[in-house]
Amino acid sequence: MEVPPRSPDGSGQCPQGRELAASSTGSTLCASSSRSESVWAGGAPRSRWHIYRKPLVLVAVGVAVFLFGVVITSLACFLKQHKKVYKMSGPAFLSLGLMLLVCGLVWVPIIRKKQKQRQKSQFLQSLKSFFFSR
Repeated sequence: MEVPPRSPDGSGQCPQGRELAASSTGSTLCASSSRSESVWAGGAPRSRWHIYRKPLVLVAVGVAVFLFGVVITSLACFLKQHKKVYKMSGPAFLSLGLMLLVCGLVWVPIIRKKQKQRQKSQFLQSLKSFFFSR
């Protein structure tokens, strides 16, 4: 049996009285502890590597698969054995690598846009708290 996660104060309750959601294993989790929310939630500033590592890894894997596809496709031109296999698998690796490369390259501007939105939101929240706290 899994042990349910505890809040930072050790009470076992979710912070700010959030509702509990039961998972399929029977343990309880905070409903707001989703992965996407924790990525963009406030907290300590993160390094650029921590922010952009997933798209960079995706681009690197895409380039590697694309180059592997180039090699396999060129083997179809030079080798006479298994020519059909090279002609079929080479373009598949080319297209897969290109797809991963483009997905990684498109992901970077999306992250930048979300960061700008988050900074604007934090700025507006600080202005709101400044004016309404008086």
